[in-house]
Amino acid sequence: MTDQRAGSASAIEPWLREILRCPVTGATLVDGTGPDGEPELVSTDPDNPLAYPVRQGIPVLLADDARPVRPAQ
Repeated sequence: MTDQRAGSASAIEPWLREILRCPVTGATLVDGTGPDGEPELVSTDPDNPLAYPVRQGIPVLLADDARPVRPAQ
């Protein structure tokens, strides 16, 4: 068993990362970590940032599964 997280957002192939976008806003997605410590992809949209879960290394880009991200203060 390895120490690497197979489900991490960084495990997504680079060519795929280049084309993935937020399905709601079209914004670029960056690596993030959810409140539960699980990997997620976070949109860079300044007005409506959303976070999408990454489950077993697969980004789940469904609007119903997205959670709003509170802006940093």
